[in-house]
Amino acid sequence: MINIDLKGKIALVTGGSGQLGRVMARRLADAGADIIIHYHQNKAKADALVEELTQKGVRAMAVQADVTNAESVYRMQAETAAFGSPDIVVNNAVIQYKWVDVLEQDDKDFYSQFESTVMHNVYMFKAFAPAMLEKGSGKFVVINTECSMRCDPGAAAYSSAKRGLDGLCRSFAKEVGPRGITVNQVAPGWMITEAERARGETLTGPYVDSVPMKRRGTDEDIADAVLFFASSLSDYITGAYLSVSGGRVMPTI
Repeated sequence: MINIDLKGKIALVTGGSGQLGRVMARRLADAGADIIIHYHQNKAKADALVEELTQKGVRAMAVQADVTNAESVYRMQAETAAFGSPDIVVNNAVIQYKWVDVLEQDDKDFYSQFESTVMHNVYMFKAFAPAMLEKGSGKFVVINTECSMRCDPGAAAYSSAKRGLDGLCRSFAKEVGPRGITVNQVAPGWMITEAERARGETLTGPYVDSVPMKRRGTDEDIADAVLFFASSLSDYITGAYLSVSGGRVMPTI
């Protein structure tokens, strides 16, 4: 039986206090990793998660930062130094706006999406990759989306930023691969979250009809994909874009 063991590893999750981030952090902690939970505004959720993870027997801390601001990200790196340099960085945080047609969307939304998606990852790479390079190992797991390939109407600001993110990750994977660092993307579809389960929302409709597996995935499905890329099972995989969408997106060769 193969067990994923991350004991002795430190994982940082941006957007760790959010719906998907909390589940990712729990999954990594269940495998034994110590967790750094990044949050932007929701300190209460982050602190509650720290307490929850600590009860699992791992170390955990919360740290605030604006991932669209370079100085804020570098401050976060400095504040987490005493905890330890992350072996695993999960770049999950993003800002999303209401989707509207290009002709109706505020120009500022396009810049904001680029900042929270592409520049967020640039800053995280620059802040946390140097320590990985010194060790000769490390893993970046970047959360993309099925939207980056589908480019549906009304999603131009979000989709264009996420497509830019794909190019960034592929280039960076080639740059740091020779030094033992992997850079992989997990691309969720429309996943079921804790909030939806609590509301008892129906899981049928046009979206489900468009999914070959005829159901929506869950936040746990995303966390499992993140755990795989965070583990030694993926040591010879880098530059990958893994769609976790029930087949709604099937990247081609």
